[in-house]
Amino acid sequence: MKAALNGVLNLSVLDGWWVEGYNGANGWGIQPLSEQADTQAQDHHDAEQLYRILEQEVVPLFYQRDRDGIPRGWLQMVKECIRTIAPQFCTTRMLKDYVGLMYRAATVRPPTTW
Repeated sequence: MKAALNGVLNLSVLDGWWVEGYNGANGWGIQPLSEQADTQAQDHHDAEQLYRILEQEVVPLFYQRDRDGIPRGWLQMVKECIRTIAPQFCTTRMLKDYVGLMYRAATVRPPTTW
């Protein structure tokens, strides 16, 4: 959660929380090869995608600067990261989910007459 609040851009495989948080403009996602791919093939695919994305997208975007030396494209992604990820993956949302889905349901009493 701290990373998102600080605008850290993510580059990861699309599973776990990142498959929910990634929107195409707030970081980079490595698509899975296929559900039937064996571990070695998936690892090879992930490594190739990681290096391709770093070389062709992440590094050029970071070093692309305007006349004032500001990486405008990078900062645009940072702002999108904070705008979209921080509210979705925070303690407030987690507590609302737990209360609404777990605790409130556990406190509902069955009717006294059947």
